[in-house]
Amino acid sequence: MNTLGKLFLKGLVVVIPAVLTMAILWWLAKGAEQWLGGLLIRFLPHGWYVPGMGLIAALATTVLIGLLSQVLLFQKLFSLGEDLLNRLPLVKTIYSAIRDLIDYFSPDGKQAMSKVVLVRIPGQQFEQIGFVTREDFRPLSIEPTLEDPVAVYLPFSYQIGGYTLILPRSCITPIDMPFEQAMKLVLTGAITRNREDGQLPDA
Repeated sequence: MNTLGKLFLKGLVVVIPAVLTMAILWWLAKGAEQWLGGLLIRFLPHGWYVPGMGLIAALATTVLIGLLSQVLLFQKLFSLGEDLLNRLPLVKTIYSAIRDLIDYFSPDGKQAMSKVVLVRIPGQQFEQIGFVTREDFRPLSIEPTLEDPVAVYLPFSYQIGGYTLILPRSCITPIDMPFEQAMKLVLTGAITRNREDGQLPDA
C-alpha cells in the first residue's frame, strides 16, 4: 500500500497541473464563445454566425485593447477607469491583486524586472531572490542617501504581493537565471521541481 500510495501521489503531481490548466483554458474559451458569440448571433444576419466566432472575437478584442493602450488618449481613459476601481474598497483589493499577478508576467513587467539577483540584508546571514526594478532615481521625487543605490523587488511566496527595498549595490549579487524561472522559484517557495531531469519529487 505504501508503494501504491507513492505512485498515486506522483500521478496526481502529473495530472492535477495539466487538468487545471486545460480546465481554465476551456472555461475562458467557453465563456468568450457564450458571451461574445451571443452578441454576434443577435447582430449578424441569420445564418452568418459560425461556432468559434465568439472566441475569435474575444482574441481580436484583446489585441485591439492592447493596441489602444499604446495611444495616449486611451491610456488616460484606462487610467480613469483604474482610478475608479481603486476607490471601491472590496473591488480595489481584488483588482489590485489580479493586476499585480498579471503584471508579473507581462512583457513590460519582465523587462522591468529582468535582472535577477540575490539580496543580502546588511547584518543578516540569509539571502533572498529579488528583481532589480530601478537603478536611476533621478526621475523620482526621492533621493536615496545610500552609495550607488538600486531598488529591488522581493515577492512573497504563495501569495500576491511583496515589498521593495532600496539597497546599496554591494548588497546584491546578479545571478544568471531567467525571469520566469526565478519568479516560479520564489512564488512556489522553492519547491518547484526541475523538469529538465525528468524527475518527480519524492512522495
